[in-house]
Amino acid sequence: MSLVSSTLDMELQFNAALYSRYANAIEANPEDYDALYNWALESADNVSPDSSSPSKDALLEEACKKYDEATRLCPTLHDAYYNWAIAISDRAKMRGRTKEAEELWKQATKNYEKAVQLNWNTPQALNNWGLALQELSAIVPAREKQTIVKTAISKFRAAIQLQFDFHRAIYNLGTVLYGLAEDTSRTGGTVNGNEVSPDELYSQSAIYIAAAHALKPNYSVYTSALKLVRSMVSTHFAQDYLLPLPYLKVGYLTAPPAGNSIVPHSEWRRSQFVLNHEGLQQIHNVEQRRMSRNLSNSGDAVKLNRSMIKVNVPDIVSLSACADLTLPPGAGLCIDTIHGPVFLVADSWDSLDGWLDAIRLVYTIFARGKIEVLAGIITG
Repeated sequence: MSLVSSTLDMELQFNAALYSRYANAIEANPEDYDALYNWALESADNVSPDSSSPSKDALLEEACKKYDEATRLCPTLHDAYYNWAIAISDRAKMRGRTKEAEELWKQATKNYEKAVQLNWNTPQALNNWGLALQELSAIVPAREKQTIVKTAISKFRAAIQLQFDFHRAIYNLGTVLYGLAEDTSRTGGTVNGNEVSPDELYSQSAIYIAAAHALKPNYSVYTSALKLVRSMVSTHFAQDYLLPLPYLKVGYLTAPPAGNSIVPHSEWRRSQFVLNHEGLQQIHNVEQRRMSRNLSNSGDAVKLNRSMIKVNVPDIVSLSACADLTLPPGAGLCIDTIHGPVFLVADSWDSLDGWLDAIRLVYTIFARGKIEVLAGIITG
């Protein structure tokens, strides 16, 4: 007997036993949604992941029917919607980039949405929802793609906000931003009329990929992705890396005078800030940044830094968006530290999301004891 026929015989025996066990349970109680759900779950789990045969698709389709019936009997069964979406996704993967696959991916996203609606504290469901949207975006007409990609970005970001060290969602967010950068670069356009250049998107992508690698440095896929963004030439930063080395992020925030946030709005100033593995630092201009680097071990540098806002990573207690009438108009940011709160204002709410994510990721990497890995990425 060949290995293939032996494996097939084992699958048939397993399915026969499964059918007998659950069919008897449902015959005794047709309203037993738990039996239907478990039957579907075990059937789908028994399908070989390497198979692409019609029998695999048929087994998955039968599992989907049972998930459908289980959720009809119990509309709040969020785990059934989640695993139903996984089974639909597996069916979609077997069909490549076809119209049939497009319809299946749409069904999968709807079921992930239902699962999240019933149980919002599910980062894995949000991550899978984002992946399904990413797959769907590769099939739909070009005019629909950007909207779907932006929705996928929001799902990955929501997953990270629920679980800051969710490295798979962090990496997936990096890859979807990288794909958006590629598309934007190819078309020569911007995102929905906003001034988001391909280089800015590439840089955002690199932040998430670097963070995923720092959290899981032994994952080969993260290592390969980091090598890719290292090899990309950034015209925006005029260097051979998509991060603004020796920093993780560089951008603009509106800030009050250092140490005095209770001042009129007219005294707040928009200035440059940099983020690295040590913390967030205000830089008034390029010349002062150069002076700070050159005089890092001198008293002059200490004097210079006293006039600038600096937040060290170990001092951070919490981080949040805020809307407060005491702040200038815009997207408010509150960094609560052991020394008291630091208030800043981002240029836009989209810009604020980027700052929130980047600072949270650095703090999470620090809290997980991986800050030296991140330091190696952005300083070496």
